Amino acid sequence: MRWTLLPKPESSQIAQLSKELGVDPFITTLLLQRGIDTFEAAKKFFRPSLDDLHDPYLMKDMDRAVERIEKAIAKGENILVFGDYDVDGTTAVALMSSYLKSYYPNVATYIPDRYEEGYGVSYQGIDFAEDNGFTLIIALDCGIKAIEKVTYAKERGIDFIICDHHRPGDTLPEAIAVLDPKRADCNYPYDELCGCGVGFKLVQALAQHRGQSMDDLILYLDLVATAIGADIVPITGENRILAYFGLKVINSNPRTGFKAILNQVKKESLTITDVVFIIAPRINAAGRMKHGNHAVALLTETDLEKAVEFAAEIEGFNSDRRAADQQITEEALQLIIANEEQDRMTTVVYKDSWHKGVIGIVASRLTETYYRPTLVFTKNGEKLAASARSVKGFDVYNALEGCAEYIEQFGGHKYAAGLTLLEKDYENFKKAFEQVVAETIDPKLLTPELKIDAEIDLQEITPKFYRILKQFGPFGPGNMTPVFMTQGVQDVGYGKTVGADNSHLRLVVKQGNSPQFTGIGFGMAEKEAIACNGHLFKMAYVIDENEWQGNVSLQLRIKDIMK
Repeated sequence: MRWTLLPKPESSQIAQLSKELGVDPFITTLLLQRGIDTFEAAKKFFRPSLDDLHDPYLMKDMDRAVERIEKAIAKGENILVFGDYDVDGTTAVALMSSYLKSYYPNVATYIPDRYEEGYGVSYQGIDFAEDNGFTLIIALDCGIKAIEKVTYAKERGIDFIICDHHRPGDTLPEAIAVLDPKRADCNYPYDELCGCGVGFKLVQALAQHRGQSMDDLILYLDLVATAIGADIVPITGENRILAYFGLKVINSNPRTGFKAILNQVKKESLTITDVVFIIAPRINAAGRMKHGNHAVALLTETDLEKAVEFAAEIEGFNSDRRAADQQITEEALQLIIANEEQDRMTTVVYKDSWHKGVIGIVASRLTETYYRPTLVFTKNGEKLAASARSVKGFDVYNALEGCAEYIEQFGGHKYAAGLTLLEKDYENFKKAFEQVVAETIDPKLLTPELKIDAEIDLQEITPKFYRILKQFGPFGPGNMTPVFMTQGVQDVGYGKTVGADNSHLRLVVKQGNSPQFTGIGFGMAEKEAIACNGHLFKMAYVIDENEWQGNVSLQLRIKDIMK
């Protein structure tokens, strides 16, 4: 890793804000590094308020969307809530459908089959709507590029409202309303919402129109917080408010489906990280291994007994997902070595038998291993489908645009995308992708960067200091858990590798006469030679709590070690 120590703000700025806030200059430094430079900004950061959510009607087409839904309700039309099969899509469908059903019965849901229909709005879904008398489709977390499909629906007397957060193309679909804060002509103040977040803004607008308040909508924020965490959008601005209150709902009054999941894993007081690693993979597993409908059923179920059955079924899907993920990752690593492709600027692998539902996870694993833009392909009907993942600082979506002549269809974000192409174009695409990346990537981006907030001494780590740090949460992109560096650290003699395969490193460290701290470095067994020989070293870490047999103590989660 390359360590980058974040620049320290101006001393005068630190002193001024410390005085205004009445806090330690070190805490002020962390705030300034996050762009929080006034008393008012700090107040909003530490005390998020639902009053600071933006007016949903600031979003382009929001008035048209509300008007069309109210017209449908007044005329007794059937409304189909359509969403993607991942966490963002299924939570959005659960949110929108359960809100509408709270006062209008003619609402149904539709999640496309990952394998039969693929990503996004599908012709099969539109045909289903026509066959069953639906005249309005609300598409969530998809639809921004479904130009032909929206036209196809229009020809059949079906209107579309699109709630998406992906980048639009040059042309927008001819929908009644296209809600997407990334639209060039949309002046909404915050453009980092996830798909479920955009869906929530529509719910918020409908609620305002009906004279409801935010108090009536708080129960839906657990879904929004889960989507924010799972979709790896920045936890800043409006997302931070939604995540903060959504976590409160999850921890104090979770919906029945979440209760059923949490009963299985016996976890209390979840952070956003727990949501990402406990709740999100289970919701995702339904769409990956079976069908996204299972996730929507769990998220909207109100009977605990039924929810427990659904959760047990989804737990089975998650076990299958883990097994497939492990096997395909191993096969992909063997392919890279066999083809001697370790020194390329990109990783592109293909096997026709790989499970389409887990290639995105495998792409993430390979990116962690070789740290370069990665694509994992599998056979999908007559075509090849791929999931793309990128390294920090490199826009894989733009790179795919540079290879568009070989691609049938693609969409996504800066760091994650999906695409399909014809098998005959695979080798040409692979060459073109390598060339585009080689010509455009800054070589230093191929080495993971560890951003360090500040250098501190171990004696500065106290329970009070940690209590203040916890108030910086919820953490995520745009507001990461603070990483600290300490020099002149020494293991006191208890350092050893641990874990079933001895892949982790456990240390007990001190700095001079400082108190001793236990440190754990996951997957860092190779650092044993540096840390366990009695010599001094420097360490980058985050501060954590460890609970063991009822005792809670501070520990250091080690990110890297250097001589």
